[in-house]
Amino acid sequence: MKPIERLVNVANKKDKAELVIKNAKIFNGFSKTFKIADVAIDSGYIAGVGEYSGQNELDAKGALLTPGFIDGHVHIESGMASPLEFAKTLVANGTTTIIADPHEIANVAGIKGLEYLLKATDDLPISVYMMLPSCVPATPLEMGGASLNAEDLKPFLKHPRVLGLGEMMNYPGVLNNDPEVMAKLHMAENHIIDGHAPELMGTALNAYATAGIRSDHECTKPEEALARIENGIAVMLREGSAAKNLLSLLDVVNDNTAPFCFFATDDRHPEDLIEQGHINYLVKLASEDGRVSLENILNLASLNAARHFGLRELGAIAPGFKADLALFSDTKNWKPSHVWKAGKLVVENGEVLGAYQKVDESAIRNSVRLQPLTDDCLKVKATASKVRVIGLIPNQLLTEHLIMQLPSINGEFKALPEQDIIKIAVFERHRNSGNIGVGFIKGLGLKSGAIASTIAHDSHNLVVAGVTDADMLLAVAEIQRIGGGLAIVENGKVLASLALELGGLLSDQPMTEIKKQLALMQQTVRKLGLTEGHDPFMTLAFMSLPVIPYLKITENGLVDITTFSVVPTVVE
Repeated sequence: MKPIERLVNVANKKDKAELVIKNAKIFNGFSKTFKIADVAIDSGYIAGVGEYSGQNELDAKGALLTPGFIDGHVHIESGMASPLEFAKTLVANGTTTIIADPHEIANVAGIKGLEYLLKATDDLPISVYMMLPSCVPATPLEMGGASLNAEDLKPFLKHPRVLGLGEMMNYPGVLNNDPEVMAKLHMAENHIIDGHAPELMGTALNAYATAGIRSDHECTKPEEALARIENGIAVMLREGSAAKNLLSLLDVVNDNTAPFCFFATDDRHPEDLIEQGHINYLVKLASEDGRVSLENILNLASLNAARHFGLRELGAIAPGFKADLALFSDTKNWKPSHVWKAGKLVVENGEVLGAYQKVDESAIRNSVRLQPLTDDCLKVKATASKVRVIGLIPNQLLTEHLIMQLPSINGEFKALPEQDIIKIAVFERHRNSGNIGVGFIKGLGLKSGAIASTIAHDSHNLVVAGVTDADMLLAVAEIQRIGGGLAIVENGKVLASLALELGGLLSDQPMTEIKKQLALMQQTVRKLGLTEGHDPFMTLAFMSLPVIPYLKITENGLVDITTFSVVPTVVE
């Protein structure tokens, strides 16, 4: 219960505050102004702003004091670290609240994955709210670790940190009144529903908004963003590790539209989190750009998201609000010197303070379940002269649907690495079904060896690509040995691997150590002939996502996105 009586006495200066931050340059998100004043903090809340004395005092010496930053949409799993390590990294950058979508872990572990993530985010130096994953599995063309319908999800709405339904990626299901999609929308009718509808415009966007969807983080052009605002859909200005849309959308942000926009990272990887930052990096980018005022930028980073999600005590420095605060003496790099969470100092001079306990992770361990590997499980019989090939397009998730002639030896098709054509396969790894889809891919860049990963959107089966079957199978075996993760193999030898033992998505190591190991993986993969600046693991992770045109692969085989059907590798 909020200690109103105590806060009233502190505000009236009848009692001294537990802490007073003196002489701070305070940002007021309501008036969009800055002023030098003191902030009185007690019992986790802001009691007053003005001139105060306290039991403890900190002289800010004119440094900028802002509300703690809020990420409106993020997948914790993209940080590849445990929720605790992820939270430590974020709070050191001034983020005190995130709205997480547990879509990835839910596709691996279903209800157990959701329960784990809720428990693992219960006592952290940041607040973690969640949106229930709306698409598990993402499509009927693949086998994930779970299938969650409206009845499975409904009990979670009672949890105080669950706010509603996460990104509704199945917008065709919305537009066509798909019964399962409608059931989820009705379930979340009195809650917040997030959207995911790239390029949707016109009457289709009207229909999408009519269904109660009130946000979208997939805008890439100002006209898309403005159309959403006009339809009552808030725009998340996204800047992640893969999708970078912030600067291209800033033209839509002005005094009239800014309240309906806020920042989101969606997916942000360890290297970027450590080297660049989190929401503070988005603040830096936007402020350096100069098109949007700093006052609007700081609201994009705090108050606007709090209001959208109904977090009435967050996002502002004002009496009665939670004392989630960040102090910046340097507004060039936007790295906070101090961060308070509910009035408790959790970051001082870049160091995260306090001890936090990990929770039981057994429910999401041992997630790689494969049938015994056989020497012939990756063979593609040459019953004709041509095969379908996934054609990579540089710096895009779109692929080409190629028909090509490949050499055959002893009645089976072989890779053609000298023309950058190698094999790719997806092993179902959740239910021990033995399903394996095998095909060919052009443009990945491997000249020898193989790489494998259990980060494979959205069902996160085991994806592997390589020049020889033997190296591909060894990479798969290494992934199985380490309990999920990444592996690099060449000439019958494991060159490097990174264990992601938590659901095949997360490591239990510190994020700094994960970053070091990822850097080593990138160095090692260059030995296989890849050029600098190309991340084959990130590319591989999206080759199994059968919702982005034109040719992808699942454990059921190649998928033609134009017909939304499985097609044979060999063209008869």
